[in-house]
Amino acid sequence: MSKRPDNKRPDVARKPRSAGRGERPQRTPAAPRGGRRAAPPSAPEATQKLQKVLAQSGLGSRRDMELLISGGRVTVNGEVATIGARVGPADQIKVAGRIVRAHSTSRLPRVLLYHKPEGEIASRDDPRGRPSVFERLPALTGAKWISIGRLDFNTCGLLMFTTSGELANRMMHPRFEIEREYAVRVMGKLTQEHVQHLMQGVELDDGVARCERVDLRGGEGANQWCHVVLKEGRNRIVRRLFEKLGFIVSRLMRVRYGPVELPSRVKRNQYYEFTGEETQRLLDWLDAAQQPEPPEAPSPPPPKREPGRRARE
Repeated sequence: MSKRPDNKRPDVARKPRSAGRGERPQRTPAAPRGGRRAAPPSAPEATQKLQKVLAQSGLGSRRDMELLISGGRVTVNGEVATIGARVGPADQIKVAGRIVRAHSTSRLPRVLLYHKPEGEIASRDDPRGRPSVFERLPALTGAKWISIGRLDFNTCGLLMFTTSGELANRMMHPRFEIEREYAVRVMGKLTQEHVQHLMQGVELDDGVARCERVDLRGGEGANQWCHVVLKEGRNRIVRRLFEKLGFIVSRLMRVRYGPVELPSRVKRNQYYEFTGEETQRLLDWLDAAQQPEPPEAPSPPPPKREPGRRARE
């Protein structure tokens, strides 16, 4: 069981506070005597795409849900569903025969920060039986924790989790280019020439990779620290970048993911769950950062030629 951070803020899971909680509900005016209340006009029920609803329910990313649907494992009201089908609150959704409770769109997802130590894997199953980060997280009912990115076995630091596949996809998908910052300790002496090489791009087996920023820090003996910022999360990309330059990474720690920094009060093996306000700030940041670019203004049409007048050559 996780210990509590030092600032008396418990690291146990908390249910985000729902919007409007604590406010007194407004009373419906009583109908006049001798009359009857008029029935409120019925509004059409809002529908959403099936794969989005499943992702919001915490079953996985939207891409994972599309694979489930195309594989015929999802039914809506007893019929096999297709990708792009729209569902509403009254529809019964089943995945592999189990009923899925669609979460209300007004309900915030849960977001968790975990300080991963070295020596844990970031997946649920491991043939070698190594300890998993998921063994440290609070239990859920009707949903599951989805990892936002991964850290390899020998890397420590910030690892984020959520119950929303949609949120996880928005944080991880390469097209959004969300920054990841790492503290790196290497064996050897880094120079400005190495910094320029990292920022200009290094050819790896799976394509060119580069750092957005490299800040040299201090060190002791044969070791030197630096901080690097990347906008992608390919497997072991930081270690491979430095190995290509001839350095061995002796310590690697993720300290930031997008706008979220690893709090100093959250020690190794501890977790901290976002409050509703913190979760909403993260969603607002994503909305602002991922707004589509405005379309280019159309070019003005060519001037119309007056009838009966020939153009000069």
